[in-house]
Amino acid sequence: MTNPERVIRDVSRVIVLDPDDNVLLLHGFDPADAAAGSWWFTPGGGVEPGESFELAALRELQEETGLCVAAVIPLEGERTAVFDFDGRVWEQRERYFTIRVRSFSLDASGWTEGERRSLLGARWWPLDDLASTSEQIFPATLLDLVRSAVAALTTPT
Repeated sequence: MTNPERVIRDVSRVIVLDPDDNVLLLHGFDPADAAAGSWWFTPGGGVEPGESFELAALRELQEETGLCVAAVIPLEGERTAVFDFDGRVWEQRERYFTIRVRSFSLDASGWTEGERRSLLGARWWPLDDLASTSEQIFPATLLDLVRSAVAALTTPT
């Protein structure tokens, strides 16, 4: 890549859990680099101008999964990620949220053009499968984040 465009953005990501602690992950790939394979990751995306991280999480959750909820629970911490995707270098400051819902089927009708080009679908992952998979999962610390989300959802407030 010769001097690729660099995109710097804030991102909200949502760890969606069902009552059995299965986590919903999206399956995607880089349309500009099919050789990179595919990977699994949480719903979420960029924070738009004037939007809070929480509002971005709610909007992205609805757009990417069809799930409309009133609130999500913030998780502690922030992650910075830098990676190549779709011919650009992305630098993201990510904040994570969580929610527990009943299992549902993905509704892809809200996907953007970019999502339609790069997403393959979704799957509910049991924690044991997530811990033992050889498939690419992002971030690498996702299992720890999911465990934190489970704890946040089961701890009385």
